[in-house]
Amino acid sequence: MMTCNLSLTERTIRVIVGGTLVTIGYLADISAGAVIAVYLVGAIALVSGIAGFCPAWKLMGINTCRAKGPAKQS
Repeated sequence: MMTCNLSLTERTIRVIVGGTLVTIGYLADISAGAVIAVYLVGAIALVSGIAGFCPAWKLMGINTCRAKGPAKQS
């Protein structure tokens, strides 16, 4: 099971940034390659923000979550 390693503030920022990037990818008049890159970065930020877990943070040993133990499920 994934343990929480993102604080509430970091999760909120990731969800906002991820949603914004996905929207920009949809609405902006940019090349196909740029759209894919924007969608990919936005989706990763959005999913990690919703899940409260970031695999990159886990690999680097970073934990900004105050809770100890598994992530809460809503």
